Amino acid sequence: MTENFIRLVDMTLRDGMHAVDHQFTPEEMADVASALDAAEMDVVEMSHGDGMAGSSINYGISAASTEDYLDAVVPELTDTELSVLLLPGIGTVEELDMAADRGADICRLATPVTEADVSQEHFEYVTDRGLEANGLLMLSHMAPPETVLEQARLMERYGAETVYVMDSAGAMLPADVRDRVSLLADKLSIDVGFHAHNNLGLGIGNTLAALDAGATTIDGCLRGLGAGSGNTQMEVLVGVLEKAGYDVSPSFFGVMDAATVLVPMISDDEMPELYNDSLVLGYAGVYSSFLRHTRRAGEKYDVDPREILVELGEMEVVGGQEDLITDVASRLAGERNASPAND
Repeated sequence: MTENFIRLVDMTLRDGMHAVDHQFTPEEMADVASALDAAEMDVVEMSHGDGMAGSSINYGISAASTEDYLDAVVPELTDTELSVLLLPGIGTVEELDMAADRGADICRLATPVTEADVSQEHFEYVTDRGLEANGLLMLSHMAPPETVLEQARLMERYGAETVYVMDSAGAMLPADVRDRVSLLADKLSIDVGFHAHNNLGLGIGNTLAALDAGATTIDGCLRGLGAGSGNTQMEVLVGVLEKAGYDVSPSFFGVMDAATVLVPMISDDEMPELYNDSLVLGYAGVYSSFLRHTRRAGEKYDVDPREILVELGEMEVVGGQEDLITDVASRLAGERNASPAND
């Protein structure tokens, strides 16, 4: 492995689930996984968009169970490693055992950026089961670099082999990314990862900023599929990294071919795009997976989704507070109807 080697994690079958309302079938997941394995992707992550056990009324019911998805995907991967996601408070040790028993190699544990302390027992359990344990600090834009470092150090102490700066809202500018990633890369003894969303159109730019600051593990999705305006587009990223002189395992053409396998599975309205409301996600700093819920609430209450998102941003909502979307939409509709203009 060269000094300039970058580990790439494809999130199409996890973060991409948000874009399709968690409706990939096991057969579709198997086809995408097979194509990514043929492209020599380093890691493929698979689960409900909100992690194992995320299938619920609150987050969205998936088309199949995690067990069915794992049973479909695992046989398709040879050299590519399989990662699963778990959010403490949503997933439990039962899901961890199930994933380990069915062939997962890596478990990534995600917490809000100031709540790493809730993950200690989960890290210890994942390590005891023999899986690689990685930590994700979601909504890292909501804390200053020193706090991100403090929380990353907790995950390092708990057993994380990599800690991620997650731009879950796509709210960071390149300088924000550099400030956080460079501090972690300088102060931690483990690897630093970066996860971008494209809500401000900065997915590739912020990823390059993270690499320049010392990140060695990077997330992306085929066609950029993901919550909000999507994630860093994997086939673009591979080409850009090769041009920039980084050593990457996946084949540039192979990843493009994997994207062509994915495209027939996605409708036009599921394909990531920088729409006005997804742009506001990044501007207001709101969790990217809130977008579809906000659009539905806006339609139900006849409220501009952008107004809802700005309000949610001012409230500094985090994942798990999806119920507030309806509350805000209802309140905004009531305020509008009670205004003098409507008397």
